[in-house]
Amino acid sequence: MSDGFGLANLPYGIFSTPGGRPRTGVAFGDHVLDLAAVTGDEVHATGSLNAFMARGPQAWARLREEITAGLADPKEEHLHLRGEVTMHRPIEVGDYVDFYSSRHHAENVGQIFRPGQPALTPNWTHLPIGYHGRSGTVQVSGTPVRRPHGQQKGGTFGPSRRLDIEAEVGFVVGVPSRLGEPVPVGAFAEHVFGVCLVNDWSARDIQAWEYVPLGPFLGKSFLTSVSPWVVPLAALEAARVAPPERDVPVLPYLDDSAEPWALDLTLEVWLNGERVSSPPFAPMYWTAAQQLAHMTINGASLRTGDLFASGTVSGPERNQRGSLIEMSWNGADPIALADGGTRAFLEDGDVVTITASAPGPGGERIGFGEVTGRVEPAT
Repeated sequence: MSDGFGLANLPYGIFSTPGGRPRTGVAFGDHVLDLAAVTGDEVHATGSLNAFMARGPQAWARLREEITAGLADPKEEHLHLRGEVTMHRPIEVGDYVDFYSSRHHAENVGQIFRPGQPALTPNWTHLPIGYHGRSGTVQVSGTPVRRPHGQQKGGTFGPSRRLDIEAEVGFVVGVPSRLGEPVPVGAFAEHVFGVCLVNDWSARDIQAWEYVPLGPFLGKSFLTSVSPWVVPLAALEAARVAPPERDVPVLPYLDDSAEPWALDLTLEVWLNGERVSSPPFAPMYWTAAQQLAHMTINGASLRTGDLFASGTVSGPERNQRGSLIEMSWNGADPIALADGGTRAFLEDGDVVTITASAPGPGGERIGFGEVTGRVEPAT
């Protein structure tokens, strides 16, 4: 199907109809299949995917088979037009971790902030760098993006003037792990339920003043937007590819050669209806399986609903960069827009939409829907 919501996909989300309670649905073409009504299983009437995700891979596979068979002759009362339902945040977010795994992005940012020095920090090719974000401000696509206030260079205070995006891919944990027990890189599919799109909105001027020595804080924590649809891992087998060559041999706990999980996704970034970038996900230096293994190697436990994001996805070309700080080279070279205007960073009223697709079986495309947000003036 043209939107990528065919039988090979069947992404999960939480929807409601007018006067109805939020419940689990599966997208199929222009419709949403009401799983609470179809199955009668209360787990699909909770308003969150968490309880179902916690059941694990066997339950995920069994329901996927049942849905596929049932869609051959669905009952009309179980189907709702996607354009007539309200979508909600699909998961109750446990912990939120954001990584920094695109080499092109890391090198661009390094050149911008450390000219004349090595673009990558010494540890970058040895481990997936990441930080813990604020799970309470992870919200569903369409949530207004209020321009944040904060301290900036020299201890001044005011609304951010360098509001930016980060086009990312998110991974949703279904099966938890025990405290003290690392998750091996080969156990990725035993714990991760599916994939969504992420826009990790960023206030670059606030971030630049605060991030030394402990890293991102208020410049990132004001809002992270996620797409309403979670594409199950089972839909992405045809999108799996080998990761890029690594410069430095990885430690054994990060060795993914036996079970590679690089994914051939193509993202698109739209600003006010104009496509400004098409970042490729396949060249990401660190894969999601390695990220999961790294963030648990110290014994940190997973919880159902944990979300970890790839970090900004960028390719080698200017029209493949996943953030405005890269596209405009920190404002020195603003991007030209079709209406004659330019952008270095986001202005009030700007609408940013991120979409993505991946190859599916038989030449079909797997769609991820979209994550979108409109910038509102600072209060």
